[in-house]
Amino acid sequence: MNNLLSDRINQMEESATLAMAKKARELKGQGIDIISLSLGEPDFKTPKHIQEAAKASIDEGKYFAYPPVAGYQDLREAIAKKLRDVNHISEAKAENIVVSTGAKHSIANIFMCMLNEGDEVVIFSPYWVSYAEIIKLAGGVPVLIEGTLENNFKATAQQLKEVLTDKTKAIIYSSPCNPTGSVFSKEELEAIAEVVKSKEDLFVIADEIYELINFTGKHASIAAFPGMFERTITVNGFSKGYAMTGWRVGYICAPLFIAKACEKMQGQFTSGGTGIAQRAALAAISGDHGPSQEMEKAYFKRRELVLEMLRDIPGIKTHVPEGAFYFFPDVSAFFGKTVGDYKIENADDLCLYILEKANVSLVTGAAFGAPDCVRLSYAASEDELKEALKRIKEALAKLS
Repeated sequence: MNNLLSDRINQMEESATLAMAKKARELKGQGIDIISLSLGEPDFKTPKHIQEAAKASIDEGKYFAYPPVAGYQDLREAIAKKLRDVNHISEAKAENIVVSTGAKHSIANIFMCMLNEGDEVVIFSPYWVSYAEIIKLAGGVPVLIEGTLENNFKATAQQLKEVLTDKTKAIIYSSPCNPTGSVFSKEELEAIAEVVKSKEDLFVIADEIYELINFTGKHASIAAFPGMFERTITVNGFSKGYAMTGWRVGYICAPLFIAKACEKMQGQFTSGGTGIAQRAALAAISGDHGPSQEMEKAYFKRRELVLEMLRDIPGIKTHVPEGAFYFFPDVSAFFGKTVGDYKIENADDLCLYILEKANVSLVTGAAFGAPDCVRLSYAASEDELKEALKRIKEALAKLS
């Protein structure tokens, strides 16, 4: 029946992370003890003061109507203040902020507003799975520049310079990065900014959704550099650092004409995000950050645990992630190996083998632009991580 569907949906790839999570849930539903390390979702509960703010807003009874398309004014002002005070983006004002139903929605708004057919967008690879599909949906052409394991998976300013063409409209990167956990330093971003400023009408989409899970202590926002505010759309949200994935609140800070365009686009597709969730978001960004800091400490402890266990598995090659909650090891040493009826040709095969034989779900690196790797999320309890890595080690040892 696919011939009855549009070309755009038939040509779109399914999200690999969501597909693997779905398969893991199906197996769990059959009573199989699956440890899921596939989804980028905090295993912590939303902090209590945020929950209480949402409850209070319900009791007030003032937030049941359609919210403003770009978000409540006080939330936009609070976001702008945070960007000025914490990220040093001095030009940020409420009028530059558009609140959406998650950072993914924000990114979709941006590309639908900015791209014409054939416009190119440079993606720093490895990259979050949805970037390329959203760009193609908007008529754009993804152009990948690859960071290597040896360079902590970070593509360089020189690589960016070499792929710019007359059709290049924007670049997009995440820092801390999904899927690698790598963090761009201030110096690295300054070099990228210089390349961007050398080309007229080139924009940066800076995905900073993992900002609060950064083990370097030195998060840098490219929009804060001289001459970059008018060239940058900063994307952020509440899902990761505040454990609010299900609340669906994200936002952009953009030059005014882009913010207005995204508000216009959003007005036709979804209107404003849920009012109660926005009140929770206001409490998150304006209130006690202690819970977020405690979560970051827990992630760091888990990183150290998983790093030690991965280094104990022959054939696994990994760097040390500096943020987010992922490892992105190179598993190419297992390609070509077999056991029983299983032959591992690629990372896809390896993920299926580990799911079926170790009952642990991972995500193939091919979905992120790095076919020699797999993504492992350590947003799970220490006991689950210990058991999962033990199972993975045993399953891989059977391959020869």
